[in-house]
Amino acid sequence: MSTPSARGPRELIVEADGGSRGNPGPAGYGAVVLDPATGETLAERAEYIGVATNNVAEYKGLVAGLRAARELFPDAAVHVRMDSKLVVEQMSGRWKIKHPDMKPLAAEAGRVYPAGQVRYEWIPRERNKHADRLANEAMDAGRRGEQWSPSMSASASVSTAVDHAADLAAARAAAGDATAGAARARAALTSTALTSTASTGAGSADRPTRTDPAEASEASEGLFPADEARRVAERARTSLAAAAAKDREAEQNAGQNAGQNAGYSAGTKGGPESGSAPAASGDFEAEAARNAPTGRAVRAADDGPGAPEAADPSGSAPDPAPPAPKAPSAPSAPGWSGPDMGAPATFVLLRHGETALTPEKRFSGSGGSDPELSDAGRRQADAVAAALAARGTIQEIVSSPLTRCLQTAQTVATRLGLDVRVEHGLRETDFGAWEGLTFAEVRERHPEDMDAWLASPKAAPTGGGESFATVARRVASTRDRLAAAYAGRTVLLVTHVTPIKTLVRLALGAPPESLFRMELSAASLSAVAYYADGNASVRLLNDTSHLR
Repeated sequence: MSTPSARGPRELIVEADGGSRGNPGPAGYGAVVLDPATGETLAERAEYIGVATNNVAEYKGLVAGLRAARELFPDAAVHVRMDSKLVVEQMSGRWKIKHPDMKPLAAEAGRVYPAGQVRYEWIPRERNKHADRLANEAMDAGRRGEQWSPSMSASASVSTAVDHAADLAAARAAAGDATAGAARARAALTSTALTSTASTGAGSADRPTRTDPAEASEASEGLFPADEARRVAERARTSLAAAAAKDREAEQNAGQNAGQNAGYSAGTKGGPESGSAPAASGDFEAEAARNAPTGRAVRAADDGPGAPEAADPSGSAPDPAPPAPKAPSAPSAPGWSGPDMGAPATFVLLRHGETALTPEKRFSGSGGSDPELSDAGRRQADAVAAALAARGTIQEIVSSPLTRCLQTAQTVATRLGLDVRVEHGLRETDFGAWEGLTFAEVRERHPEDMDAWLASPKAAPTGGGESFATVARRVASTRDRLAAAYAGRTVLLVTHVTPIKTLVRLALGAPPESLFRMELSAASLSAVAYYADGNASVRLLNDTSHLR
């Protein structure tokens, strides 16, 4: 790395990260200072810090990065980029700092540069690979009883294979339901990464809790020579190309899905006190690992409807639509056919707590007033946070961008000591001009639009809202990206009625009308496991035991 000239840049980029293998567990941080004009690395910092949590390690990485920048240019304008939503929001002053371990670290970071000289930006983890790699190198050094030194720094050499997999999954998702294609891509990467790590003796236990398993190459950086890394990448590219060819052939054989027509019935009935909740083991990840996958994922119907946030129309639904055709090569005996490709990505699906609109059963989607949690909703969020903390299986948290979900997610995240990643694909349906109205009010004000909407899931609500067909495609695409990113992990998705019911329906391979036969209460928990071979298994639906 080069030394900046005497006239060097007066603007600097600091990227920082931290990780813990256990959370809390052996932890380390990494930070890099970059020249924004050239992208040149000006300084690197990394350190093994002993047993700590992810958030402590991230804050220490921030402090180290700011100090490295100040050593170069005390008067610089610094742009900090981190994938920790918690640190970015707290240092920006938008979130309060409540945890006693975080307050002194945040204060220390704030003293490095004068106020107003540093700005913070959240970035996705895939854009923070340099700092993440340094944190992993520091933890690897700590495991050997050493401290990190600049001579240990190594550039990423196999991440191109993972990027190629992500591109393939994204392309498949754009065409509709891409679970099977994305699963084959992940399987190709998994097999090559396992081959390489086996040769070096580096097992999965060596990886920090916060590292994305889909980015298997990053965890191996610095553990085997560059030549071997290139061979790993080449094997991955070859496997992915073959998988893509098989996907195209399968699509040609499958033909077009039959059109679906399903009317609208009650989106959700009652609150957490109504109905019975299924028994739950509490350990979603272990339960998923113990059981074989129970059904091959089917291609999502282009016009499969979801369900609104809260409404209760009267009357019966129209005649159900014919079931969607089965995907090619579906196993004849679910649970006994084909390999499961190891530990699944397990999505624990949490519907947000109540808002003022929920008990009144009003349409509340992504195009309305974006209500906050009510007092009852905040109590529900506290209850589910305590239940998930007791279970101890959640490793990541991803939330819809809407306020009610973010508030619910942050309540859980604070209890678990995790960050919240925002995923716009998890937002609720946009109900257009119907937002805030009851079903009866919509029927009175927009009868023709309501009839059209009930007759076809391709029809949008009055005023340019989203059709259920659009929402189904969005949710399927989001599922594929998250399943690829969190393979082998247990992730809490904090979202809404329509996305949760859609994920369950697609996992079961059920027809669209099955959405109207599911109960989904506020602050309820459901769970679906996604295997690398394309199978999915519903583990839990509408568990409200933590609310009683």
